[in-house]
Amino acid sequence: MACLASCFASLTCGLCSSVASGITNRSARIGYCGLFGASLIVSWVLREVGEPILRHLSWINTSDHLPKEWFQVQAVLRVSLGNFLFFAVLALTMIGVKHQNDKRDSLHRGGWIAKFLIWALLIVLMFFVPNAVTNIYGILSKFGAGVFLLVQVVLLLDAVHTWNDSWVDKDEQKWYIALLVVTVACYIGTYAFSGILFIWFNPPGHDCGLNIFFLVMTMILALAFALIALHPQVNGSLLPASVVSIYCAYVCYTGLSSEPRDYVCNGLNKSKAVTISTLVVGMLTTVFSVLYSAFRAGSSTTFLSPPSSPRAAGKLSLLLGGDGDVESGKGESEGEPVRYSYSFFHLIFALATMYSAMLLSGWTSNSENPDLIDVGWTSVWVRIGTEWATAGLYVWSLVAPVLLPDRDFF
Repeated sequence: MACLASCFASLTCGLCSSVASGITNRSARIGYCGLFGASLIVSWVLREVGEPILRHLSWINTSDHLPKEWFQVQAVLRVSLGNFLFFAVLALTMIGVKHQNDKRDSLHRGGWIAKFLIWALLIVLMFFVPNAVTNIYGILSKFGAGVFLLVQVVLLLDAVHTWNDSWVDKDEQKWYIALLVVTVACYIGTYAFSGILFIWFNPPGHDCGLNIFFLVMTMILALAFALIALHPQVNGSLLPASVVSIYCAYVCYTGLSSEPRDYVCNGLNKSKAVTISTLVVGMLTTVFSVLYSAFRAGSSTTFLSPPSSPRAAGKLSLLLGGDGDVESGKGESEGEPVRYSYSFFHLIFALATMYSAMLLSGWTSNSENPDLIDVGWTSVWVRIGTEWATAGLYVWSLVAPVLLPDRDFF
């Protein structure tokens, strides 16, 4: 048995070394995404099963009458705080890295076994800090989550504008037809989906004025986007307007679906099966959407890129295209500029950590149903606020060149 255990340990270490080497040679960003995704899984697991453990820790369980959801929030915040510190320290460490001959470049790319151990140690240590620390972090996380939501909105707006420009620049009939088809499909989808939401979230026999207001506003915004984009003084297009419209309709749906399950106007409160599916889908959506947004925004080749980067020139935007997976720098000059801002990359993951903590903890105020993710009135207003912020930023992107003609908008 001792020999078998020794062989198993040796194979495990060899596997870890191989994985770490593969991350170093292929893409450091994939490794950081893996750590971030692992933090979400750990948060979710401890949120569901960690209450009995936390109740036995005297420095956490300071009262005999603390409810279950309080311990769930504590578990999420403590894992999140450890993950946040990991990325925040890296963000501070990487400030000013502009070329690959900087010693900190190898720190960003390599040392994955040590990084994993430090990451795990930070998470464990956070379960020994006083409750006051996590309470302060919970407050700060609300602001950090808001910043991350704005990053997601800017990412979306730049993506649709880039998409539209790329098809228009081809100057071929088939691409114009494709523009028309996608635009019409998005607008049909927006109003059809809004009509379905009226059925789901405005049941007969109940006064659901707030839900009706949210849905009517979404439909009005979709119409306003088209009218503003078609104005002769505005250099707009219907494709971005239609994509932003259907996105706003989706965000409105997520806001309405976050209403408490005992709210009579919430059409998702009819069965336990819906509750279970909401839990699973909510977690998967959280993981993939946050990972995608953090990865793309953090590794942007133009947004807050180092001044020396050849890709930093041009318009200040968030491009969905990356710089490829190969980042080892082999065969390249040691003085070649880095391809994206390492500091900004880690900052985005730190903000994404705060955002995911708020989702998993119900924005630290979810007492309606602790077994659900992102449910409660706080979540509703955050989602609706995100929709309106998206609308405001999109309209501003259209009218700003008209209102401020002396400014140079790329």
